[in-house]
Amino acid sequence: MGQNQIKTPILNLAGDSFKSEVLENPTPILIDFWAPWCGPCRAMKPILAVVADSLAGQVRVGQVNVDEEPNIAGAFGIRSIPTCVLMKDGKFVDAYVGVVPANELVTSVIDVLGQEGSK
Repeated sequence: MGQNQIKTPILNLAGDSFKSEVLENPTPILIDFWAPWCGPCRAMKPILAVVADSLAGQVRVGQVNVDEEPNIAGAFGIRSIPTCVLMKDGKFVDAYVGVVPANELVTSVIDVLGQEGSK
């Protein structure tokens, strides 16, 4: 990655922003459920930055702190973190549990969304 490359922001999803960014926005979004005390979650931070840049313009990336938003995590049935959930048109599409390499996550998201489009 070049040093002067523009970084795509990762959205902090909580309360009302979750509703507007995830449930009411038709653009696909990959949501990372995480907690600050979780080592593997911290390992996902730089991976998410790469994923956000790689998928810029196609898929947004956001995070939900499960300690601060237990109701959102509960609604998704999150049992272990980190878990990334892919949503499109406010609906669940796929989930990825654990630390997933950036290239694998990008490829999977593109593949899954491509299959969605052909249904």
